[in-house]
This record gives sequence, C-alpha cells and structure tokens, in this order.
Amino acid sequence: MIHKLDQLGRIPARGDNVTIATRRIEAGTTIDHDGRRFTVSHTVLEGHRFAHEAVAADQPLFSWGLPFGTARLAIEAGAYVCNVRILPVLGGRQIEVDLPSEPNFVDRDEPFRPDETELHLGNQVVRYADSAYFDGFSRGRRGVGTRNVVVVVGTSSLTATYAKALAARFADVPRRFTNIDGVVPIAHTEGGEDAPNNVNFVLRALSGFMVHPNVGAVLAVDYGDEAVNNTLLRRFMAEHEYGLDGTDAPPHAFLSLAEHGGLDVALDVGNAILERWLKPANAAIRSRQSVEHLKLALQCGGSDAFSGVSGNPLAGCVAKETIRYGGSANLAETDELIGAEPYVLSNVRAVETARAFLKKIDVFKQRAGMHGHSAEGNPSGGNLLRGLYNITIKSIGAARKKDPEVRLDFVIDYGQQMRETGFYFMDSPGNDLESVAGQVASGANLILFTTGNGSITNFPFVPTIKIVTTTGRYKLVNRDMDVNAGRYLDGVPMEQLGTETFEMALRIASGERSVGEKAGHAQVQLWRNWRQIKPISLPQFQRRKPSGHPIPIKHAKPSTSTFKAFCTSDGYACDRVGAVVPTSLCSGQIANLIVEKLNNVPSHRRMVSRYVTFVHTEGCGSSGGNDEQLYLRTLIGHAAHPMVHKTLLLEHGCEKTHNDVMRQFLIDEGFDPDRFGWASVQLDGGIESVINKVASWFEQVLGDCGIEDVQDVGLEHLRLGITSFGAVPEIAAAALAEVVATVVASGGTVVVAHNATLMDGTAFVDRLFNTTIVEPSLSYGQRATQNGFHLMETPTGHACETLTGLGATGVDVMTSLVSRRPVQAHPMIPLFQIGADGNVSDVDLFVEPGSGEETLAANLMERILRVASRLETPKLFGRGYTDFQMTRGLSGVSL
Repeated sequence: MIHKLDQLGRIPARGDNVTIATRRIEAGTTIDHDGRRFTVSHTVLEGHRFAHEAVAADQPLFSWGLPFGTARLAIEAGAYVCNVRILPVLGGRQIEVDLPSEPNFVDRDEPFRPDETELHLGNQVVRYADSAYFDGFSRGRRGVGTRNVVVVVGTSSLTATYAKALAARFADVPRRFTNIDGVVPIAHTEGGEDAPNNVNFVLRALSGFMVHPNVGAVLAVDYGDEAVNNTLLRRFMAEHEYGLDGTDAPPHAFLSLAEHGGLDVALDVGNAILERWLKPANAAIRSRQSVEHLKLALQCGGSDAFSGVSGNPLAGCVAKETIRYGGSANLAETDELIGAEPYVLSNVRAVETARAFLKKIDVFKQRAGMHGHSAEGNPSGGNLLRGLYNITIKSIGAARKKDPEVRLDFVIDYGQQMRETGFYFMDSPGNDLESVAGQVASGANLILFTTGNGSITNFPFVPTIKIVTTTGRYKLVNRDMDVNAGRYLDGVPMEQLGTETFEMALRIASGERSVGEKAGHAQVQLWRNWRQIKPISLPQFQRRKPSGHPIPIKHAKPSTSTFKAFCTSDGYACDRVGAVVPTSLCSGQIANLIVEKLNNVPSHRRMVSRYVTFVHTEGCGSSGGNDEQLYLRTLIGHAAHPMVHKTLLLEHGCEKTHNDVMRQFLIDEGFDPDRFGWASVQLDGGIESVINKVASWFEQVLGDCGIEDVQDVGLEHLRLGITSFGAVPEIAAAALAEVVATVVASGGTVVVAHNATLMDGTAFVDRLFNTTIVEPSLSYGQRATQNGFHLMETPTGHACETLTGLGATGVDVMTSLVSRRPVQAHPMIPLFQIGADGNVSDVDLFVEPGSGEETLAANLMERILRVASRLETPKLFGRGYTDFQMTRGLSGVSL
C-alpha cells in the first residue's frame, strides 16, 4: 500500500527537508511525495522525523526553515533521522521499535551573530480601532486583576511551611466570601541559606507577587535573619519603586516569627491579620476593563514535536490578538530559544533590543558552562520521546509562541515589571515553574501554557489556560486540558482556533475557572540558587567518593536498652507507612492529593500507620550528570526506606526522571522494581484517573499482606540521624557524643550530617575520634548499608536539604540540636528537636543550665527510644510542620 505524505506526516515550513510523523510509521512503509516514492527505513514514532528528500553529507537538516542538525553521512529519502542522544533514550524506554545502528546527523550549535545592519527593525502589529473587554478588578496603577486573592508569602524557604499552615486555616474563604478566590501560600525553596547567588531573582519575584493586580491583600513572613528577609524585601521594593506604600498598594503586613513565642502564637497572629482583610478584600468587584490591561505569560512544558506546529502557534495567535487590542505578552525560557535566534529577531524594535536578547542567551550559556553543563541538558525524557531531539529543534518550535508578524519590543530580567504594552522576552530557565513565577512577578495576569505530553502545571493566583498539541493526547487527558490545538492538525483553520481561544481567554480572565483551577492543583518555584560562580573544576567532582564503610570511634560500653519495632521481611523498622513518591516536581502536588485521599481510608490503618509523600522541586528543569545522580540516590533512598511498607512511584510523564529512569536506577542499586507500584499522571489519563489507579493499587497490595509483629529489640537495630544548627553548648555536645558512642557500641547505626555544627567543636569530636579531621563515609543521601558510625556529605548548609539527605540514608529517627529556632521536620521520619536553651520555642527537650551531661544523655536516649517505639511524637513532626527539599549539590543549575 502506498501512502500520501500528508497522510502520515507534516512538513512545518516550505524548504524543510524532513517531515514530522503524525502517527507511528512502520519500517518498510512506502510513501508518495509529489510523485516521488520512497520507503521508510526504520520504525518512526509519532513526532519523530524522517527525510522526505535526500540530504548530502555535511548538509543541514531543516525544520520550520531553520537548521537543527548537519548530516554526518548521506541520508536517503525515507531514512529515520536520529542523533547520538535519541538512540539510547529510545532504547531505554519500554518501547518495541526498530532503531538504526548509528546516528545520521550531528547537532548544530553555532552561536548566532547577526549583521546588525541587516536586522529588520519593523513595526508592531497594527492596533485595532475598536476595543475588546473583560471583567476584572481595577487596582489603579497596579493594573487589572483577573482574580482576587489573599496571599501569604514565605519570604524564604524557612517560612514556607508556616505560609502553607496559615493559608490552610482559610480553606473555606471562597465559600464565605463570594468575591475572594482564595487564600493561597507562596512557599518556595530559596533564601534559606547564607549568601545565595540568586538574591536579586528572589527579591524581584517576591516584589512582583506583593503588588500583583490579582492580589487583594498580602502578608510576608520571615524570621528576620535569613539571607532573604522582610527587611531586605521592603528595601528592595522601595529602591525599585514597586509602590508598596502608595495609595494603590494592597493591604499588606510584614510578620516576623522571631517576635512571637512559638508556632501556635505566630499562627494566631497571622490568622488575626488575615481575618481583618477578608471583608475589605471581598468588597472588590469586577468591572468592564479593556484588553489593554491583559498581560499574557506565554509558556510551554512537556513539549513535543507538534508544540511548534499547533500549540505554540495558537498561543502566538492569541498573543497577537491581545497586542492588537493594546495588551501585552511575555515570552520566556532563555535556553529554549537557543537555535531560534534568527526567528525571534526577524522583527525587532531596535538594535539595542536584539543585543540585549543575545546577551541573555550568552550569559545563560556561560552559567551552564560554569557547572559543566550546556543547554543540551534541557530536553527532558518526555521531550526526547516525543520527537524533540536536541535544544535547537525544541527551541525553533518553542519560539512559535511569538507570531511571525509580532515584533519583539522589550527584553527584561527575571521578574522585572512589564510597564509598557507590547511583546516582551523575559530571561528565565526552561524549567516551567521557575519561569512562570518570573512571568507572574513581571505582571502577567493570565497564562497560556502549551503542552504536548499533557503537563498539569498551574500557578496559585493566576489562571492557566492549558493548550494540548494533538487530539490523541487531548483525548487521553481532556479533563486536565482547556484547549485541543490538535484540531489544527485535524484540519480546523488556525484563525478559527485563535478566535475561540481568545474568547475563552477573555471568559477566564473575567472569572470563569480554568480546568486547573477546578482541579485545585497549583505549584510555585523560583529560579533556584546555583553554587558555582566560576568554570567548573573537574577534580572537585572527581575526587574519591565516600567508601560507605563505617568510621571507627572510641570504645564505649554497650547498652541493654530496647525499643519496639516492626519485624519485617527486610529486618526491623520503627514504622510502617505507605509512600507515594513523585519522580519530579510536576507530579508532587498530585502525590499530595493522593495521600490526602488515602489517609482518609480507615480500612488501611491495620496495615500502615499513614501515607506519606515527598513533594520536591527536581526532576524536570535541572541539569543532569552528578546532580541527577545525587537526586536519584536521594529519592530512591526514601522510596526503599526500611519504614516504608509499600511504595508507588508516580511520574508526571514528560520529565527527565520518568518511571523508566527510576526503574533502571532501582535495578542498578540492587532492588527488584516489581516490588514497587508505578503510575503516570499523563499516561494514566490525568489527575482523577491516576488518583483512582493509585488508590486501587494500595487497596490491592495491602489486602494481600499480613500484619507484621511488633517486638522489643536491642539498639543494634536502631538507625539514628543527628545534626545541629547554630551554637552548641558543650554539655549538649558531650551528651550527644555519649548517645552516639552507646548506640554504635551496641551494634546500631548513627549518621551525622557533615555540616552539623557539632563537628566544629571539640566536645563532640574529641570524645568520639582520635583525630580532628574526619572525612565523610557516605555521599549525600547514600544508604547506610553497614552498621556503625557514618558521616554524610552535605553540599549546602540548608537545614531542610540536610534532613532530606539524612532521611535517604535509612535512619528511623532523627534528632537535631537548634539554638535560635526549630527547623521544619521531615515528612516521614520523626525529628526530635533539642533546644540549646529555654529560649527556643516548639522543641521537644531543652538543655537545662547546670544539668550534668550523663543526666542529659540518659534523658535524651530515653526520649529517642520512646520516639522510635512510637510512644512519643515530636511536636512539630506530629503537627505536620514539615518540609522536603532536595539539594542540587555543587554542580546543579536550572535548565
């Protein structure tokens, strides 16, 4: 049978020499193209490319009229075009395909250096004579809101948990106040350690959130001594004229938790502040507003080969229409425009604008290079599977969010305000959530989000319209998508789709809820900090890795103490929980929804005490290499933790660290992947379907399990994690050293974080070691497979990242000595907190002045064993005042 080319594929632009397959094409298929016939050489998956004409060696391959690669050998018509990266990616997926034995093209990575005299300094699209309108909240100089929300901002990661806890008290606000869309937290990962490199990024983002037109009132919360705090934020906003003290500013307050006596008091204080704002915020009403007040964020995630054919051009069409009515649009994701520079600059306002755009790309490349990476690390596993072979081909499709007729007017920094109308480019990473946060901070009040795989991303206080690229994928996840751009591939004119989507945008801007808002799913992530500030030193990352063998300590007397533990097939454990492990940031909130549902199923309680999950920020837009291995090790350490009875891994579906990556890593680490459950938000049909699938899986596997015995066991079965933050009283150091020595002498395991301030003082070190220099025996997040004393590497000083790494080592109980404030607990492993003195609130034990070290050590050991036996629950852990944050190590960077 002979097929016409347009029955099997699409050529994006005249002059292209490769075709995008619109369905799977089996090897041997004969195709007719303009009277010429050729045979497909190998199986071509949907979204992948094959040559429709011969390409000589050393000649470029074109899509959308731009080169994305160079033929390394002669390519015949019908050949599946593949680079060196795509072959192992497809080979590592559970897909039966007939693959070529070697790549036939190499990636094209030549810096774009235009002749400035030939730049097209054109005009912006002509504004319509008439106007279009939506119903919005007029905020004066702040602009017009599409939503009316009260926001609780955790100024740094250290108050992120407080922001979530306070906002949770107001979950019923939309029912009580009809004009308020909700009380939402802004909880992020940044500003919680000393001297971060991204301070300006964080301050611009938070400042933009504070004055955003969708914000009806805002409370910023800190402790006061963080690297990013309220004082610094207020100063930044004043210096950069954010108008927080103007007449158009929202009702706002800055709250420092250090000024209040503990969590309960601080929550009550915040509660009172928000309650005072509800009636005034509810008094805001929508009114007829010109589209000139509409500011679109143009974003994409989980892209595929059709993003540049249907979805992104549709977003660009809506943006062009918005600009013709006087509005604005914001294109972002710097690394996802590398290779598309000629297209982006095909119509530009001024030479200076072009220079600024190219400068942003150069700086981004330099930053990635400092970490030993390049923008080629950007395409995720889902991108590659769906036909985006390299960053260039991904970029030339992503750039289609700018319509060919639209002019690039402005280039702005991450989170910088859009103060004039027109088309903007904003510097940001390709990580969807990090980029969206910057666009919202710049003033975007509506998000157009294109996705090929079916990304479910939403922002807490700006509505997202999700546009999926193909009809097949829309049918799979239609309950989580707003627009099917695949209709264009099915024959519906782009003009018709553009008109329909623009009208939908006006309805959603006027208050109609988007699909994502109805699902109640939202996430925030700021452009994350990076550690390297100079070109990477390879020896630094090639140094000897920790051996995993325990470190000898001074002899101590063993103890006959016992604690109550579950007897399992893998040994003894201090708890039995069910775990839903998100393989990336984008499946994290869905894992949260699943756990909330499962924890309300009483029948499961005879098998597990509770369900837990680990919501984090990695797995999508971060770099690979050492950073990715560190991440995988940490996540698998939690998935296979001794206290986890049953684990299910939940992928989003388009991330770098998808289920197949996790499965292979488990095998490499010696685990049987069949002992775990597996689910995919995208491939299992979206949020509702995957929630039901996971619930059914746990119901089945728990129903097949017997109830495990609880036995009294000795300290040889105790696995204890220890760290400390701030000043360490000598008596506390001595007492903790005695606890460590006793547990290890009894055959147990102790893991201490290398950054623990205990390791800086002689009272702890001298009592345990015969040397003052102790090298780590475990990498960050490495499982402690041998009993004894271990020291775990800690690439950063961040408290939450430290506890996350300790959790992955397999410890059942953790204890931390704190001197200024308690730290957020781990979501699964109980954290017993010791206050250095009586001034630290919300801790479980104080170091009493004048008490002897033996008394303190005995008291501490008794309390730890009570926690291990589940007879005592640490305060903040029991209240769910927890957080979970992966480190990116020294070489991680956002891509």
